[in-house]
Amino acid sequence: MSVVASSEHEAAGGGFTLRFGGTGGQERVVPLPQCHGLAWEEAIPVRTFRWSRGLGHFPGWWWAASTGRHVGFESWLEQDRLILLDFDPNVVGIASQPFWLHWHDGKEKRRHAPDYFVRLADGRARVVDVRAEDQVDERTAEAFAATERACSVVGWEFEHVGVPEPALMANLRWLARYRHPRCAGRPEIGARLRETFAAPTPLLAGAEDVGDRLAVLPALFHRMWGQELVADLAHERLCPTTLVRAAGPAGGSW
Repeated sequence: MSVVASSEHEAAGGGFTLRFGGTGGQERVVPLPQCHGLAWEEAIPVRTFRWSRGLGHFPGWWWAASTGRHVGFESWLEQDRLILLDFDPNVVGIASQPFWLHWHDGKEKRRHAPDYFVRLADGRARVVDVRAEDQVDERTAEAFAATERACSVVGWEFEHVGVPEPALMANLRWLARYRHPRCAGRPEIGARLRETFAAPTPLLAGAEDVGDRLAVLPALFHRMWGQELVADLAHERLCPTTLVRAAGPAGGSW
């Protein structure tokens, strides 16, 4: 059964309502102030992610190692953002297209489906819209501004993100191939990797010190994805001479 927003609730929520999929496939419409405590990181996408010939975009699904769930995307740029979110150790939940945000801009009724809802380890919530800066026209900018205002009503963060740094993204796309636990290798390989890379060591030389590169490299890249082993991923492409080291107690920053 739908929950329809009253005018009093709409006024309290800045005139915003949210439309989303409920249990059993039923659609719900609720005033924004009533949405604060819902588990949006488990939301069902309000749009489908299906590929067919002739589409002007590239939809698909990404398996997130951080959550063990598939998350939808509608473009290569959105997929890149998913990779970045999946790599972020502070992210514990991701949902794509979690709701339709409805409002009136003074001239007409508007709606917008943000790209991602992100739950952080400390409980904070973040709504993320992905669009290259040169693709943000006036109407899109208005939608982003309205979404940011709506987020402020319920204490969520809002972030508009564009094209990521090329070197970082290239490195993460490579490491993401090894994100699945099956790439971890035997426990003794993990122990040897931490010993070998206790101090900064060239990637390939260190891997060969551990053992057969065919067995060691997947385990090494898996641990780099998990940030047990770290390198400067932001400035140069990974190569045999990239210096890799074991992460310290504070985590994986270089």
